[in-house]
Amino acid sequence: MARVAFLGLGVMGFPMAGHLAAAGHEVTVWNRSAAKARAWSEKHKGRIAATAREAASGAELVMACVGNDDDLRQVCLGDEGAFAGMGKGAVFVDHTTVSATVTRELSAIAAGRGFGFVDAPVSGGQAGAENGQLSVMCGGESDDYARAEPVIAAYARICRLMGPSGAGQLTKMCNQIAIAGLVQGLSESLHFAEKAGLSIPEVVEVISQGAAASWQMQNRYQTMAKNRFDFGFAVDWMRKDLGICLGAADENGASLPVTALVDQFYKDVQQMGGGRWDTSSLIARLRR
Repeated sequence: MARVAFLGLGVMGFPMAGHLAAAGHEVTVWNRSAAKARAWSEKHKGRIAATAREAASGAELVMACVGNDDDLRQVCLGDEGAFAGMGKGAVFVDHTTVSATVTRELSAIAAGRGFGFVDAPVSGGQAGAENGQLSVMCGGESDDYARAEPVIAAYARICRLMGPSGAGQLTKMCNQIAIAGLVQGLSESLHFAEKAGLSIPEVVEVISQGAAASWQMQNRYQTMAKNRFDFGFAVDWMRKDLGICLGAADENGASLPVTALVDQFYKDVQQMGGGRWDTSSLIARLRR
């Protein structure tokens, strides 16, 4: 069992930290909103810290799951940041989806201070976090990963080291690129079925048994058919992630025409007032 700090108790971090406590780890949590930290402590065994620095002090592993590049820098750096509290030999594990640029920046700072840094973005959404069934893709030094992986296992279905610092974030970009095109294709398929006068459940029952099958089809077609979009990952966050993907593609020369197009479709959804709808809401713009 390990002494662990968890920073950020949003829809993902809250259950992830809970799984760590349930697994028997000694958990200290911190959140910018103290109310969420109190709510977590009422449900799980663990300690609340007043600052990220306090939470990280004495921890062998410091996990974070926050919003974006700037949020991560704020949590890590400064007098009350986590890095100020971490001791030599500790490992910082970042579950936030951020750019590979900030990952490498913070990893270099961590190395200079004598502790490790593993970028470990996750896929599986809120349901995956709650069920402890996340896919975790990691970048960093193998020794740091080896220390982190048994602890990450508390909420992971699969966890893998993909390469050096930044490789986890680059793998997460592959994940988001694949999802974007898939959800648009599924949206068009269901929209076409509606316009053709077909029964969506019957269509999905047939085509889901063949090559068209996907997690999105299995888990989202019913709510998409009912115009219900309060499940899973929000459009605002998906646009943040796709912006990271497109920025990285500009750097490495990858061509992402479909991703760029779907990003603009998600912009349409935002303009419809759907920024907090889940990503399956792409079908809503087809029904306008």
